[in-house]
Amino acid sequence: MNYIASLVEPYAQHIFAFLCIFTAVVFAHELGHYLVARWCGVRVEVFSIGFGREMFGWTDRHATRWRVSWLPFGGYIRMFGDAPVDGQAGAPIDPALRPLSFAGKSVAARAAIVFAGPLANFVLAVVVLAILFATLGQQLTSTVVGKVYPDSAAAQAGILPGDKILALNGQSVHRFEDIADVVLLGLGEPLKVTIQRGGATLDLQATPHVIEEADIFGTVHRIGRLGIESSGRGEIVHYDPATSAWMAVLETYRRTADILKSLEQIVTGVRPPKEVGGILSIAKMSGDVAGRGLIDAIDFAMLLSINLGLLNLFPIPLLDGGRLLFYAFEAARGRPLGPRAEEWGFRLGFALVLSLMLFATWNDLMRFKVFH
Repeated sequence: MNYIASLVEPYAQHIFAFLCIFTAVVFAHELGHYLVARWCGVRVEVFSIGFGREMFGWTDRHATRWRVSWLPFGGYIRMFGDAPVDGQAGAPIDPALRPLSFAGKSVAARAAIVFAGPLANFVLAVVVLAILFATLGQQLTSTVVGKVYPDSAAAQAGILPGDKILALNGQSVHRFEDIADVVLLGLGEPLKVTIQRGGATLDLQATPHVIEEADIFGTVHRIGRLGIESSGRGEIVHYDPATSAWMAVLETYRRTADILKSLEQIVTGVRPPKEVGGILSIAKMSGDVAGRGLIDAIDFAMLLSINLGLLNLFPIPLLDGGRLLFYAFEAARGRPLGPRAEEWGFRLGFALVLSLMLFATWNDLMRFKVFH
């Protein structure tokens, strides 16, 4: 026991931060399912944070068992009349109780319940970011160029210190992070850089250089590099509630687009698959951001919430997106897919999800040099 404690103790902060952040994100996801299910008149039998045996819990007046289980890596709700995750049909439903069952609802109602989970993750990100922007403000780093590195893509394009970058490829930029997002993910893609210089507006052409850079885990990433630095920290901007909400929506959209762009580059081979991280990487990052303060931890939790919502929308059986795909077929055909088709769909989905988890975990183990 002392040996195990000595191994765990150095990572206690990372484990605790991960459990807090991941549990909050999963709770929001399952709460989305739960609220819409109740709104549609479905009886929810279990709301569980974690898997396995129950650690503690209680039953509310709607006969829902709220429980915290021993394996804290996820969560689920179990609705009356919902098929198990293996796609097999459950026990026959009493006709008198069918209106309270998930299976007894229309395709639209079932799709709304399933879609509510991922949607809740995006709503959580928007709401929390809006509160942060309205209270603490949003950090907008200046887009005025403070330094241009020699022989860089920016120098070759004719960008000079003091130039204010207004837009990239026709899209306005309001802070230096907007520039970084476009350049880092746009590997080798030409850019039309619109700048303001001495009261005049100019359009320059630049192609960021592609370099390899190691992260804190030693993993090498291919990124774009323009070769400029901002002139300073810029300013913290406070908004009224309505503007804060809109800026939070834009920030959530920007992060979602960045995630999709990165995934596209991994699938097409522009980025190496070893950049995919798993639960160990999430735990490590959770501890790192928690050590930098509450605001950074909250910001990371919102990024994780967006990731979870987006992942669950992928059309893979076993995920919410896969179930939505089945419901789309049912709506088009006028009847559900056959039990055998659903069974094989769930088997395929299970294999895909398990393979991705194993692949990401293997990357984590190599990243942490477990086998060295």
